[in-house]
Amino acid sequence: MVQDVRPATPHGYPAKALVGDTVPVSANVFRDGHDVIAAQVELRRGDLVVCRARLEHLGNDEWRGPVRATEPGPHQLVVMAWTDRYATWAHKAAVKLAARQDVSVEIAEGLVLLREWQALVGHEVPPVVAHALAMLADEAADEPSRVNPALAAGVAHALSGPLLATDLTTATVELWVDRRRAGVGAWYELFPRSSGGLRGAAAQVPRLAGLGFDVLYLPPVHPIGRTFRKGRNNSLDAGPEDPGSPWAIGSEEGGHLALHPDLGDFDDFDHLVRTAADHDMEVALDYALNCSPDHPWVREHPEWFYHRPDGSIAYAENPPKKYQDIYPLNFWPPDERDRQALWEACREIFDFWADRGVRIFRVDNPHTKPFAFWEWVIGRLHRERPDLVFLAEAFTRPKVMARLAEVGFSQSYTYFTWRTAQYGPEGLRTYVEELAGGPLADYMRPNFWPSTPDILSGPLRNGPPAAFALRYVLAATLSPLYGVYSGYELYENEPASPDNEEYMWSEKYQLCERDFDRPGSLSPLFAAVNSLRRRHPAFSRLQGVHFHGSDNPNVMAYSKTSEDGRDVVLMVVTLDPHSAQQANLRLDTAVLGAPGDRPFVVRDELSGEQYTWGANPYVRLDPFRRVAHALVPVPAAEA
Repeated sequence: MVQDVRPATPHGYPAKALVGDTVPVSANVFRDGHDVIAAQVELRRGDLVVCRARLEHLGNDEWRGPVRATEPGPHQLVVMAWTDRYATWAHKAAVKLAARQDVSVEIAEGLVLLREWQALVGHEVPPVVAHALAMLADEAADEPSRVNPALAAGVAHALSGPLLATDLTTATVELWVDRRRAGVGAWYELFPRSSGGLRGAAAQVPRLAGLGFDVLYLPPVHPIGRTFRKGRNNSLDAGPEDPGSPWAIGSEEGGHLALHPDLGDFDDFDHLVRTAADHDMEVALDYALNCSPDHPWVREHPEWFYHRPDGSIAYAENPPKKYQDIYPLNFWPPDERDRQALWEACREIFDFWADRGVRIFRVDNPHTKPFAFWEWVIGRLHRERPDLVFLAEAFTRPKVMARLAEVGFSQSYTYFTWRTAQYGPEGLRTYVEELAGGPLADYMRPNFWPSTPDILSGPLRNGPPAAFALRYVLAATLSPLYGVYSGYELYENEPASPDNEEYMWSEKYQLCERDFDRPGSLSPLFAAVNSLRRRHPAFSRLQGVHFHGSDNPNVMAYSKTSEDGRDVVLMVVTLDPHSAQQANLRLDTAVLGAPGDRPFVVRDELSGEQYTWGANPYVRLDPFRRVAHALVPVPAAEA
């Protein structure tokens, strides 16, 4: 019997993996009786077996083994289990031989078994098996001499596998394999209109690439409606120069397939995509299914919207918030033909921008649209474009966030934004351990953002530069995926009010001029940490995180380990942006590959300094000088 195969999702949707990563497959395998069981896993892509691995028995009927995918797209994990007739026979024969018992029956059974295998193989058998057959058939030899050759490791290896199985049992789970950028990347969000349009955004690419970012994320670049346009700070009175919210999409100039004329034309957009590619970056585009009252769909397809009892179209609300400048779509209009037409129109938006070179989409508020739509549209798009990546901007309830990941989203925003303490039920450590080792790890990839254009939270609100620095380091070193919003490096920290998490003078409603060369910018920290991430493969996986002890809850210590175990980095980060903190750490030296019984040398990859440490080192972090150590053990010959 094969049960509880992982990776898997709770409801049968594909689990997720990345090209090049080892996928640890596990299952519970058992049967009645005492016969020996064997198990293996095959990674299949259609009828092709990509790779095959034996599962090892860990005890308590738990089995595990690795596979590795080499290309993106749909795969299947097929776990196979069977009674290992050879191993069962060999165990019984060896035990009886050791006890000096009669093994004549075992000799006869072994001869039948090896001859059956020989017939199934249908070609010349290996010499070790031929010798075993000959000795089992040699009635002149004594019993040990007849049996022992058949117990040789070479015979066991040749007869491994399900060829002799008479009770083969299988369990299959679906696996979607993404390209690497779906699981590893540093994002930078930039409003093109604050940079002088698409050409201005392209001019920012060399700077951002130099800081080590992989993805340039653009909020919506489409025409913006004028009806009920929002003014500064979300006011209802927009002046003639107020640009409005980019998420209020659509005007007489077009809808989701058009560019805002102030940003440039499609030659400018194509130039931005090419410039990013020339600097090993990708452009991610916001996919927001919002329509302003001026969107062409409102005139052409009023049946695609919600209507009040008086017949007027309802604007979006999330009480007490009101979005008078946005009409939400009704994904379930009464007429099935209208539903099909709407869904196809929404899919065409993806195809249109993918044809222009966009392969990454940040999806706005997916939790307010039907799961069925996302399952349909992502599934259909992935059949033709398996390299597409979808980020769910789903600041919503945990089960809803998980369901969006199940139905196809490549990665998701998370609650990192609000996790500021180390311990406790809402603590950062607890949350990361849940994401890295719990069931969610099989299908939900977290993208950590310290802030967004919508959210200024926790210690960032009126916080000092150290608050921005420490939250940045945590995001970039805990998760393989993270992002920052433009202006973060300048520690823009003024909230809209004591209770409102939005920014005062929000860029959502106005242009922002920034001096990125200003002294004191966090840009050098961006460059240093992104360089650290690229030098150390340990930061490319979430599952390699391990938390170490600290006697001060304001000092967090955790290590990241690469898949092969050769690369280990220990992070020590202060959680207090206002005052110096000191702690005695309790290091798990075995995880670090360091000796536990004598001092060892570590090098700080951020500062270049070296320290002699033991299993319980003392650390002190002054946030006005540094917020973190990034430490690697130094080989004795180099210390």
